[in-house]
Amino acid sequence: MVNGWTIHRGAVAGVFGATLFFSSSAFATTYQVGPGKPYASLKVVASLLQPGDVVEVSGNTTYAGDVKLTKSGTDSNKITIRGVRAAGKRPVLSGGTNTLEVGANHYVIEGFEVVGGSSRCVFHRGHDVTIRDTAVHDCPSHGILGAMDGSGSLTLEYVEVYKAGLGDKRHPIYMDTDEISHPGAVFRMQHCFVHDGLGGHAVKSRAERNEIYYNWIEGAYYRELELVAPDGEAEDVAREDGDIVGNVFRKTGTFYTVRIGSDATGGSTNGRYRFVNNTFLLPQNAKPVVEIFWGIESIEMHNNAFYRVGGGAVTILKLTDVAWAAGKAVISGQNNWVPQGSTVPSQWQGTIQGSNPKFADLAAFDLRPAADSPLRDAGAAVPASPAGYPFPSPLATPLFVPPAKKVVTDAGLLGRAAAGAIDIGAYEGAGLGGVKEEAEAEAEAEAEAEAEAGAQAEADAESVSVEENAAGVACAVGPGRTTGAAWIGGLLAGMVVLWGRRRRG
Repeated sequence: MVNGWTIHRGAVAGVFGATLFFSSSAFATTYQVGPGKPYASLKVVASLLQPGDVVEVSGNTTYAGDVKLTKSGTDSNKITIRGVRAAGKRPVLSGGTNTLEVGANHYVIEGFEVVGGSSRCVFHRGHDVTIRDTAVHDCPSHGILGAMDGSGSLTLEYVEVYKAGLGDKRHPIYMDTDEISHPGAVFRMQHCFVHDGLGGHAVKSRAERNEIYYNWIEGAYYRELELVAPDGEAEDVAREDGDIVGNVFRKTGTFYTVRIGSDATGGSTNGRYRFVNNTFLLPQNAKPVVEIFWGIESIEMHNNAFYRVGGGAVTILKLTDVAWAAGKAVISGQNNWVPQGSTVPSQWQGTIQGSNPKFADLAAFDLRPAADSPLRDAGAAVPASPAGYPFPSPLATPLFVPPAKKVVTDAGLLGRAAAGAIDIGAYEGAGLGGVKEEAEAEAEAEAEAEAEAGAQAEADAESVSVEENAAGVACAVGPGRTTGAAWIGGLLAGMVVLWGRRRRG
C-alpha cells in the first residue's frame, strides 16, 4: 500500500512499462486535420511539428497545396503525416508551386492524393523520407522531384504517378541525392505503378544507389527508366549503382526502354547495374532495350523475359557509345528468355530462345507463365555477378510480384511463391499476381478491414470512461493535441488505465 493505494505486482510492472513508454515519447503529439477537426489544413500544422508527432488528415476533402515540411523528426522518432480515408477516398492536396515540399528529415507520408498546381507536385529535399500509398497526378512539370542539394534517402512504395512531366526535361519521377551531405543515400522504389507520362522519362534518377523493385512502369514519353550521373558532382565522389529486380517494363513508344551511364549533361556513373527477373514488353519497331551511354563499370542481366508484342526479334544492348570504366567490357547474364533471332551479348550463358513465352493472358496483362510456358522453372537460382565485379548487397531473390497496371497496398497479397526452380520474368506461374486472385484477395482484405474498424470502434467506446479519468492526471496541451508532456503524468495516467482495466476484467 502506498499512500492509501494498493498496487499489485502486475500493475507495478505495467505502470513501469507505461512510464518507459511515456518518457520515451514525451511531447509526441497527434494532430487532427479536416472538417470539424481542430485544424483546418496541413499547412497550419506543418510549422508545429516535433519528432514523433503524428498528423491525421481526414479524407474525401481537398486541401490547399504549397505545404512545406521544414521541421525534422529523428531516426528513432519519425514524423508521420497520414491521410485517413473517408468514404474510401484519400485527402487531396492541390495547387501551389510545389504542392507538397518535404524540406526536412525523417518523415513518413502516407495515404494522400497530390495533384498539380503551377509546377511540381512533390518536391523532395530531405533525408530518410518514405512516401507510400499515395497517388500523384496531373502535374504540369515534374511529378516527384528530388533536389540535387540536400536530398538523401527516399523510399517510394505503393505510389501511383501518372499524367506528369513536360517535354524532354521534366519527368514523372526525377530523383537525385546529395553525395556530399548524405553519402550512401538510397533511392528505393517498390510496388509502384507509373504510367501515361506527359514528358521526359517515367523514372529518372541520379541517386548514388537505386533499388527499383516490383514496379509496373509503362507509357513513358521517352524511356521507362534512366539511371545516370548526378549533376554538379565530380565522378570520383561516389559510384552510382542500380539494382533492378522484379519489374514489368511495358514500352508503348519506339524509344529505348532503359538508359544507364550518362545523359550527356554531366559525367558518368561508372556504376554497376543488375537486372534480375524483369519482364520487358516491347512494341514493334522499338529500339534496343538498354542503351549504355558513356561510362559504366558492369552490367549483369539474369532471368529476364524479353518479348516483342506481335512477334519479332529484339536487340538487348546498344553499345556504340559506351566507355567501360574497367577498360574492358564487363557483361554477364544467365537464363534470359528472348525471341528467336534476337541479338544478345556474347557473354550471356543459358539463353533460351523461342517464339512465344506463353503468358497466362497477355491481353489481360496477366504475365504469369502458363502451365506450358518455357519460362517455368527455367531461371538461375543464384545468378553470379561478373568475376571481380560483384554487385554490392543485391536483392538476391525476388519476394514479390508487381500487380498488373495498378497499386495493391497489401504486400501480403503479392508474395512470389516458387514451386520448383524460379521462373524467368517478374512472375511465378504458381504464385499470386493474377487479376482474379488479386481481386478475391482484395475483397477479403476489405472485409477484414471493416471488421477490424468495427472492433476498434467498440474498444474505443469501452475505454472512454477510463480515458476521461486519465485525462484528469495527464496533460492536455492545446486543441487537437494529445501529449505525454511529463513522465509523471504518464505514470499516473497509466495507473488509472490499469485500474480501469482491472475493474472491467
